[in-house]
Amino acid sequence: MPDGPLIVQSDKTLLLEVDHPLAGEARRAVAPFAELERAPEHVHTYRLTPLGLWNARAAGHDAEQVVDALVRFSRYPVPHALLVDVAETMSRYGRLQLLPDPAHGLVLHALDRAVLEEVLRSRRTAGLVGARLDDTTVVVHPSQRGHLKQVLLKLGWPAEDLAGYVDGEAHPIALAEAGTGPDGAGAWSLRPYQREAVESFWHGGSGVVVLPCGAGKTLVGAGAMAQASATTLILVTNTVSARQWRDELVRRTTLTEDEIGEYSGARKEIRPVTIATYQVLTTKRKGAYPHLELLDARDWGLVVYDEVHLLPAPIFRMTADLQARRRLGLTATLVREDGREDEVFSLIGPKRYDAPWKDIEAQGYIAPASCVEVRLSLPEPMRMVYATAEPEDRYRLAATAPGKIDVVRALLARHPGEQTLVIGQYLDQLDELAESLDAPVITGATTVTQRQKLFDAFRAGEVPVLVVSKVANFSVDLPEAAVAIQVSGAFGSRQEEAQRLGRLLRPKGDGREAHFYAVVVRDTVDADFAAHRQRFLAEQGYSYRIVDAEDLGALDAAE
Repeated sequence: MPDGPLIVQSDKTLLLEVDHPLAGEARRAVAPFAELERAPEHVHTYRLTPLGLWNARAAGHDAEQVVDALVRFSRYPVPHALLVDVAETMSRYGRLQLLPDPAHGLVLHALDRAVLEEVLRSRRTAGLVGARLDDTTVVVHPSQRGHLKQVLLKLGWPAEDLAGYVDGEAHPIALAEAGTGPDGAGAWSLRPYQREAVESFWHGGSGVVVLPCGAGKTLVGAGAMAQASATTLILVTNTVSARQWRDELVRRTTLTEDEIGEYSGARKEIRPVTIATYQVLTTKRKGAYPHLELLDARDWGLVVYDEVHLLPAPIFRMTADLQARRRLGLTATLVREDGREDEVFSLIGPKRYDAPWKDIEAQGYIAPASCVEVRLSLPEPMRMVYATAEPEDRYRLAATAPGKIDVVRALLARHPGEQTLVIGQYLDQLDELAESLDAPVITGATTVTQRQKLFDAFRAGEVPVLVVSKVANFSVDLPEAAVAIQVSGAFGSRQEEAQRLGRLLRPKGDGREAHFYAVVVRDTVDADFAAHRQRFLAEQGYSYRIVDAEDLGALDAAE
């Protein structure tokens, strides 16, 4: 294609011209293997990384498909050295295999003897492998399965884990798809992409399913549980999420409430299906994690990690010891702000299924969304305060600029009667907003009971505006939310931006569009962080219009 939308460069960056008629098609083609780094208005920058290429390889894409996508959409000839490097990088995945062995339990087998020699000479593998059986095979102690995979990935030779899994304790679980569920819910069935996700996960054995917020990740979890028909441990971000999982499982499967236990700060129930919070598992006492014994409390057949991009470090450590259990990670984005995507790859498993947000939107399963960044300026006296502030204080100063309250009021006036979330990071700012808007506020200090009460009132339309902190970022199902106004965020967190937009993407009964606003102070780190946060959504095909706070009337005219 002589005039494609992509410029492929030898430093492994891909430049995508956003306004090109084939830009959307090119973006979908490179998304499985390239990560978006920058997304300004006209040219988006992607990067090829080994982990991205290995994830693509594990998900069933081969080097030929990657090369074809690059060559097909590139405006200029693709550097030959880069194509060779792509093929060689992808070929590294699976040259080492972890296999079951009747005599020794677990072995590391090499399809390439030189690769085995190389990794065995590394000090990092010392103590993780045992006796050499022949030129291409070495014994591995089953307890070192996860640790060895971590080390091999860091050495650049990611192992394909074909060692299989224990079945765990059997427990009958089926989807209540036909007829009515236990609570009288109407007939339903898994959507085609949910079915594909379950099949891809089950075929791969363990790994991560990436789906947009609102696309029914819980139902993919339920489908995997039905496939396993075994005792299941589900790890979630908080107690509200735990209870939503329980309610959904009771509605959508043959499980009863008595078969589902909650293991949280409030309750310590261990049942055939146990839902535990990351917080309780990572609670430390006298240097130890007393609740990790939950992992050995039953012979689990499946471990589900909700919001896998948020896994705390101790959960990675415990997961290294759970390699014989099937593991399913669920997330809207594999982006981790701590850069530990390689730990997810080696310990939970590679990406098994990924559905682009816009594809799911096109099928009508999530709502279309309009994203607008509203920019305002600091008043002159505050500009001087900001300019002379310590660097660590500048974001708070900009993010909590008093002018943002007036912008929020103006935006609410544009959407009268719409269920609206006002989302922020700083508690004093949220309290001020709640008072100004005469709206209730939910923060980390709000009790679980009170949170659920307010969320229920919001769902019922009794509370039209809810001011929330980051506690509402994750696993809170608010299908009625049609507008979100973000006044401050966790610095430049791409995953948070994705989660916040995700709060709006449940399809609306009348098919209307959702509206996501980010209120940002120009010429400050607030604007810099906003640009960084928007990267992931740009990768999914969303674009932000930028308007001046004083021109909100023009926005109405444009729509």
